[in-house]
Amino acid sequence: MAASAGTKPKAGTTEANTAELKAEITKLREELADLAKHVTVIRDKSTRTARQAAGEKAEELRAQGEAAYEELRETALDYEKQLNDAVREKPITSLAIAAAVGFFFALVARR
Repeated sequence: MAASAGTKPKAGTTEANTAELKAEITKLREELADLAKHVTVIRDKSTRTARQAAGEKAEELRAQGEAAYEELRETALDYEKQLNDAVREKPITSLAIAAAVGFFFALVARR
């Protein structure tokens, strides 16, 4: 409290104000500590949620990768079977095609 000009503040009032300020500072420190605890709890929950979401997404991507690999593998096996069947049905034509492809690669490699 401000003292009017010419009067001194009372000693008891100053001590009371100091004690009141110390009490408020102590209360603010407690509130800050409590706030820090809450922030830590929220951070931990957010971290757990993010880890869980990342794990689920990784599992989903792994499953998609396996499905794509299996599909590609089956397609390659189908092409291999078709090629084997074509070679068995028309061996001379297959041999001529293989020779032509070899000749083409030789020309390309030569340049």
